[in-house]
This record gives sequence, C-alpha cells and structure tokens, in this order.
Amino acid sequence: MDTGTDAEGGRPVGSPAAGVVHGLVERHETLATVESLTGGLLAASIVEIAGVSSVYRGGLVVYATDLKSRLAGVPEDLVAARGPVDPDVAVALAEGGRRRCVADWGLATTGVAGPEPQDGKPVGLVYVAVAGPSGSDVRRLQLGGGRDHVRSAAVIAALRLLAGRVQTAEAGRLVDGGPAGRDSAGAGRR
Repeated sequence: MDTGTDAEGGRPVGSPAAGVVHGLVERHETLATVESLTGGLLAASIVEIAGVSSVYRGGLVVYATDLKSRLAGVPEDLVAARGPVDPDVAVALAEGGRRRCVADWGLATTGVAGPEPQDGKPVGLVYVAVAGPSGSDVRRLQLGGGRDHVRSAAVIAALRLLAGRVQTAEAGRLVDGGPAGRDSAGAGRR
C-alpha cells in the first residue's frame, strides 16, 4: 500500500510502519490502534508488514462519535464537552485501545478529513496520540491537500510519533542498564 506523503508533502524514506513493527519485535512489545479519521488505514499499513503478528494485538475503528466512548472507553463527558476532534480525546483513544487490547502501546488518530468542517473544527485538523509504558503524547497537525492526503499524512504522523516514543523508551532502558524487570519468557507482555 502506498501511504502517500507526510504532513510536509514529502514521501517517507522506507516504510514508517516497518520501522515501528521491527522495533517492537526487538523489544518484545505489543501494539493496538484506535482510529477515527483514518478508518482502518493505520491498521492496514501496520498489518502488511511481515512479522507483525507477534506485536499487533488489534484495533478499533470508532468512526461514530458514540463508539469512542462505548468501544474505546473515552469518558462520555470528555467527548460531550470537547467533541471528538480534541487532543485529550486523542490521548484517551490511545489509552483506551492500549487497555482494551491489552497492549504495551496504543496509537490513535482523530480529526477532520473533509470535505466540510465538523463541529466548528476545520478540515485538516488532526490529532495523533500514543500511550505507552511511560505515559502518553499527542501531536496536533493542520494538513491540507484533500481528504486522501489528510488521512495518509495522519497515518505517517502517528507512526512517526510512536517510533519516536519507542526510541526514547529504548534509550532510557539502555541508560538504566538494560532490560531490567523483564524475563525472557514474557518480556514486555501483559
């Protein structure tokens, strides 16, 4: 699958999904996805990588606003107060996917792909979020270029965010003297 261009209009070198998958395989850690804006595109880009079955637990596509709460566990009052396109909602989606799929990492997308604004939010406003063993992070993007570009750039941005967090976690693990607290039989698994 061609994941398209990133937020700056450039083509990623190599597959962002492959780098993430291989990094998680090496760490013996697992991943779950929760998607609104991307509607399964993120999961599809991940599962096309050979060897993914050892790390990808699964994902949720919560396109309808009510499913963000019912399936991904986002607090209903948060969605009611802020709407589905919000940085805190994105983090709650990532955390909810991580919990619901029993994974080390959760990765989420939410935003407005267009063609029309949604709930007062402009077309191209996207939040990608990651939740992992050491906390959560979210990125705000303002993308142009039409619906397909917004969705594909969101996938690339989400994968890059996760890759950065995994690298940071790996650097911290190495500074701390190695994989302390992990046994070889269940390293990183819940």
